[in-house]
Amino acid sequence: MSGGFAPDRLDRVTATIKARYVDSGAIPGALTLIWRKGAVHHLGMSGMIDLARGCAMREDAIFRIYSMTKPITAVALLMLLEEGKIALDDPVYRFIPGFEHLKLYAGGTLAGGFTTTPSPRPMRVVDLLRQTSGLTYGILNRTDLDAAYRKLGVAEFNTHGGLAAMIAQLEKLPLEFAPGETWNYSVSIDVAGYLVEKLSGQGFGDFLRRRILEPLGMTDTDFLVPETQRDRLATCYYAQDGKLLVSDDAAHSTYFAPPPLESGGAGLVGTAADYLRFCRMLLAGGELDGVRLLSPKTISLMTMNHLPGGREMTDMMPVTATFNEAGYNGVGFGLGVAVTLDPVRAALPGTRGEFSWGGAASTYFFADPKENLAVVFMTQVLSAPERIRLRRDLRTLVYSAMTESLA
Repeated sequence: MSGGFAPDRLDRVTATIKARYVDSGAIPGALTLIWRKGAVHHLGMSGMIDLARGCAMREDAIFRIYSMTKPITAVALLMLLEEGKIALDDPVYRFIPGFEHLKLYAGGTLAGGFTTTPSPRPMRVVDLLRQTSGLTYGILNRTDLDAAYRKLGVAEFNTHGGLAAMIAQLEKLPLEFAPGETWNYSVSIDVAGYLVEKLSGQGFGDFLRRRILEPLGMTDTDFLVPETQRDRLATCYYAQDGKLLVSDDAAHSTYFAPPPLESGGAGLVGTAADYLRFCRMLLAGGELDGVRLLSPKTISLMTMNHLPGGREMTDMMPVTATFNEAGYNGVGFGLGVAVTLDPVRAALPGTRGEFSWGGAASTYFFADPKENLAVVFMTQVLSAPERIRLRRDLRTLVYSAMTESLA
């Protein structure tokens, strides 16, 4: 029962994911890493990284982690907070003057013009990291303001002029909600990436590489895939009418060239092993293998619930929200990560204080400080209708494999 797990129960993790999701054709393949108390106790692989070419899942496969980029960007900004260059309660306009007079969306369209009302409060840095900034995402497909983001290509990787050009776009658009009043998934963390770039005097990608990725030994994580590693990149699919269609072919991927915009919200690719190192750094209070990025107190602050009044994400989402990355109740939001507040309300085994997040291609991680546990799951399917169920199954399977609890 190494690591406090029953081996036969750990075997269920990959067996169930393979039978329920890979063999059914819901996802092309899966890779799961389970780490606890100093060691990896389960590496499970099944299926393919490329269906057309018959390329089997491999331990060193490179995946688009999309929104699992967000916690890394949050760490970058918190490193600058520790250096005294920024504070969570600073108004964002202190660093982006064009944000000082942003108005609230009241109606209209990009083509016909927007009607607006004054905002009762300014956007603060904490609003960016906890997703209460009032910004939005074009992918939400909910409002005319979302449509304006899509029309302008806000925060898209091919944005000429990069993060500075994205900021110029946002300065001309109203906010969807008053900052601090609504949890709305958005380009907030991309704005945080711009702040890292501005405050550090380095390109955002350069900062990540020099200050986080290279020191942690995350050697396969970046905004592009180098020529020598192209055979390891997984093809990305999207689900439509029960089929998996190619979104980004690994043989001709857009990730083979540097993106004009280095997205702090969704731009990185990397391996499961790399992301596990990032999780282990968080679990260890900001340090890994003698490299310290943050203090334990800052990590503790990052993984607390920062939603106003201690509310849950589902309490603060728009009534008409069509996007819910968490997929269940009992969850708050910290600085770049979701935080479990109540396993009973979540209706899942788990621990108060565990933190997590996922990516658009159905990737996922969760980390439990009390159980000294980190789990990284990788696949590559956009718009997968089974994504939330898969993540719930993963959590249940992992916790059910435990034979002892440290909590």
